[in-house]
Amino acid sequence: MTSVETEGDLIARKEGFAGIIRLNRPKAINAVTLEMFHDIDRALDAFEADPDVALIVLEGAGERGLCAGGDIRALWESSKVHGDLGKILWRDEYILNARIKKFPKPYVALMDGIVMGGGVGLSAHSRHRVVTEKTKLAMPEVGLGFFPDVGGTYLLSRSPGEIGTYFGLTGQTMNGPDAIYAKFADAVVPTAKLPALHEALTKARPGTTSAEIDGLIAGFATGETSGPVAAMRARIDGWFAQDRMGDIIAALKADGSDLAQATLKTLGEKSPRGMVVTLKLLRLARNTATLEQCLVREYRAALQVFASDDFREGVRAAVIDKDRDPKWSPPRIEDVTPAMIAPYFAEIGADELTFPDGK
Repeated sequence: MTSVETEGDLIARKEGFAGIIRLNRPKAINAVTLEMFHDIDRALDAFEADPDVALIVLEGAGERGLCAGGDIRALWESSKVHGDLGKILWRDEYILNARIKKFPKPYVALMDGIVMGGGVGLSAHSRHRVVTEKTKLAMPEVGLGFFPDVGGTYLLSRSPGEIGTYFGLTGQTMNGPDAIYAKFADAVVPTAKLPALHEALTKARPGTTSAEIDGLIAGFATGETSGPVAAMRARIDGWFAQDRMGDIIAALKADGSDLAQATLKTLGEKSPRGMVVTLKLLRLARNTATLEQCLVREYRAALQVFASDDFREGVRAAVIDKDRDPKWSPPRIEDVTPAMIAPYFAEIGADELTFPDGK
């Protein structure tokens, strides 16, 4: 591969028959900015129109990960002054997430290292999702007073049993095989084999089918399909099958096991309001047919979060001051009322999220 160190935050170029999209902010673990979303969209325009491009490969620069998420600090600063970055960034990001899922050419995401938040949105909706032994995938937004967005509610609601509810509410990290079990990924390929896989993908000629791409990837894969979380499935299903956060907490309290108590401690660190909103979004997503419909619902909720003290406080504690001691409002799950939650699910008129194809 050609060196890209001197190039911009996003590298988009052809290598052989592949359209390469490389996130290129390695010092920030490739956290994505609004301009990078726009650059990805423009790259997809060019690659879709080019008959010599057989497929897309998404990857991250550096050794640490594909993408640590969105530019949270910029969103926090805009939220503090009641700016409109949230409205603009999430609209463009969510439209891009939906485009990736429907992209007409095979789209391969190499999900090595850290893959979180916005990075999940760019990769887990792909047709071909490759993880490694280094993958650390998470949707940790509830710890920021937020919820799993970028279509996270769509993905998590389609995980087996209550595995998605567990990951969405706790923000716990999946390894590569966990991600396959949770339906966030398709194949584990050792990191050491990624350069060879990359090279093989650049040689896939136009007209190569998705089934043929699957076969190519399988030639490098370990065959693993489930990680540590699969062994906990029965217990997780029992605890997280409830439709109210108070009942989930009660189920965990009633279980004296170390795992239940550790899970309870983790939930105790999250935003009570964020957890209640997340659980409702996940339950609604189960009965929602399309990613676009989930994104519309997420966008409504995201704009409400952007205006909330919990978001600013969560980001302050985790990213700005890093004291890991957020003061949530309200501080207890039992104090979260239906009236507090209703605005997150209300239609927003002229600001509604719409997609270019009209959906």
